[in-house]
Amino acid sequence: MKPTRARVVVKARAGWMGMGRGAGPKALGLFYILIVILCTLHTVSASSCRILKCNSEFWSTTSSSHHHTGLEDSVEFCTALRTYAHCTRRTARFCRGDLAYHSAVHGIDDLMSQHNCSKDGPTSQPRVRTPPPWDSQERSDSPEICHYEKNFHRNTATPNYTHCGLFGDPHLRTFMDTFQTCKIQGAWPLIDNNYLNVQVTNSPVHLGSTATATTKITIIFKNFQECVDQKVYQAEMDELPAAFTDGSKNGGDKSGANSLKIIEKVAGQHIEIQAKYIGTTIVVRQVGRYLTFAVRMPEEVVNAVEDKENQGLYLCLQGCPQNQQIDFRTFHSQTPETGPRRHGAVSSGASFTPPMAEAKCKEKLPVKDLYFQSCVFDLVTTGDVNFTLAAYYAFEDMKLLHSNKDKIHLYERTTGPGNAAPQISQEIAKLLVAIVFCVSVLL
Repeated sequence: MKPTRARVVVKARAGWMGMGRGAGPKALGLFYILIVILCTLHTVSASSCRILKCNSEFWSTTSSSHHHTGLEDSVEFCTALRTYAHCTRRTARFCRGDLAYHSAVHGIDDLMSQHNCSKDGPTSQPRVRTPPPWDSQERSDSPEICHYEKNFHRNTATPNYTHCGLFGDPHLRTFMDTFQTCKIQGAWPLIDNNYLNVQVTNSPVHLGSTATATTKITIIFKNFQECVDQKVYQAEMDELPAAFTDGSKNGGDKSGANSLKIIEKVAGQHIEIQAKYIGTTIVVRQVGRYLTFAVRMPEEVVNAVEDKENQGLYLCLQGCPQNQQIDFRTFHSQTPETGPRRHGAVSSGASFTPPMAEAKCKEKLPVKDLYFQSCVFDLVTTGDVNFTLAAYYAFEDMKLLHSNKDKIHLYERTTGPGNAAPQISQEIAKLLVAIVFCVSVLL
């Protein structure tokens, strides 16, 4: 007999791997450089990925055809699937590191198999159909299994919730309330457990700059029992959609679909994703040109992995690798009161010295905690005043999502010499992150 709350485990495709003790720091460093060069050369064209266009075209023409059993509908649906597959092939070389692309490719194969579609045949798109009735957000018939608190904690106390946030240049607050400033560039895993994956892409704020900010967020909610189908949400710079990549706003065609839904708070600027079946709330914003991310998640879900011994070292759980961290307090102490900005500041922005940046940040963040210090750091390093708002909204989201009000303000870094990994571990971490990213690009 199956347990009442048996969970469907979807093993992550990308994670951290072990390594023997024989590799020294120099060898690891050289190998890392080769991997980075390979991945960098391959991902130059990644910005040309058009998977979102393929997704929207397919779902706008077939949104209800798979709910009919007539021969004509089946033929049209297979035709649309072949068109969809053709579209993904056209953009394949630009999408090899894109999670939404790989999700679409696997989804096409599954649907073709389910509907006995041949890969050879016409590819003209069928007529446009009206949105399916099951996509309504008004559904209230979700089974109890699709409500985390009701199902998991019927006879126990309220679950412990934790928070992770990423904003600015970029600053990370982990599930463990460690606060870090990182120099991560490219695609990095933010969350990776049995129920969802989150990947962020950080890009230079200006050509030649070492300052980076988040330009893309991909969230994959994995298929779960009768609650939700697999859903992919993707936000990019200047594109913050209020729907999943398939055009829907909830969990799909299952009875508990409404336990996952997207709510648009401010068009093009602020969305909230509620995943009640795992007790999780996600907030994504666009502030200025860049994106911010915040999540509230039960500890039980945070730690839900198939193999706990080899749990993926994603950023929200373990933080940035030691060699990817920046001590911005040391940076400020080395920055002259007046003089050129460091860290590759944008040439078009206003020039901020530390005193000027402090005065500006104090307008939105009167308490001189780490959010305030992050704001100051970003203004000095980028010259972009929008980073003031990014720090402000990150703090406001944290206040709403964090369950421990005593930990709202952080005044010093929670990482120290006692938590610092030895150099060999740092090199391994750096190497493994490169391998994970490169594998996702080259597969």
